[in-house]
Amino acid sequence: MKTSFEAQCDILAQLWIEHREDEEFKDFVEYNDMGLPLAYFLSEKVASPGPLTEPYILETFELLLAALGVEDTGFTNLDEVFDQGEK
Repeated sequence: MKTSFEAQCDILAQLWIEHREDEEFKDFVEYNDMGLPLAYFLSEKVASPGPLTEPYILETFELLLAALGVEDTGFTNLDEVFDQGEK
C-alpha cells in the first residue's frame, strides 16, 4: 500500500508549516524549497496537480521517508510518518 498523492501533499504541507523553522529539518527544508511549498499550495487547493507538479511532490515525499528511514506503508498524516520513524 502506498501513500496517496493527496495524502503526500497534506503530509508535506503539514511538515512545511509546522517544522520549517526546526533545526532538525533545516537541511531538508532548504533542499526541498520547491516541493514543500508546492505541496502546501496543492493541499490548500490554491494550485492543481499536473504533470509538472507531481514529480516535485513524489521526490520530496521519497526524500522525507528516506531521511526518517521509513518505508511507505500507506500513510494518512504526518504523525503516522513520525511514529513509524521512531520504531
